[in-house]
Amino acid sequence: SLMVDVAGQKRKEKVILPSSIQGTKPNSIPNKKIEDPVAGKVSTSSLATRRQDLNSFHLIPPRVTFGVLKEGCTYATTVIMKNVGVNFSRFRVKQPPPHTGLRVMYTPGPVAAGLQVELEIEIFAVINGGKDTAGIEEVSHNIEILTETETLLLPVKANILC
Repeated sequence: SLMVDVAGQKRKEKVILPSSIQGTKPNSIPNKKIEDPVAGKVSTSSLATRRQDLNSFHLIPPRVTFGVLKEGCTYATTVIMKNVGVNFSRFRVKQPPPHTGLRVMYTPGPVAAGLQVELEIEIFAVINGGKDTAGIEEVSHNIEILTETETLLLPVKANILC
């Protein structure tokens, strides 16, 4: 039960359910797609109910936090993009603007159902100047990943120490 903890005691805080259980997909914008005449219609009852999940990707982890970075250094991390749909799907990444210091490296092409690709998120820690920020500047950007059915947003945050 969500009302009691493992020891059987009443919970002091509310349990936050993961988005996969809630049935919503965070940080995504559905695309207005024209019906694809090649794909055809799905008549299987188990697949006909949730049309949007036929071509869907999950990001693991769903957000990237680099933490505190030293100015002038380059850091990288890997995000896995898994095709959880039933068909192969394509995607492309809209590269972030250069002033963010972010770059996404990946291998383009179709991703078969159940397989995954790696996106390497690289950041060059650079301070753009401007106002006095007490030695730390925060970089925050949503990387847009355009798929056939939706646009996924991958939030990336970092604090650059100068």
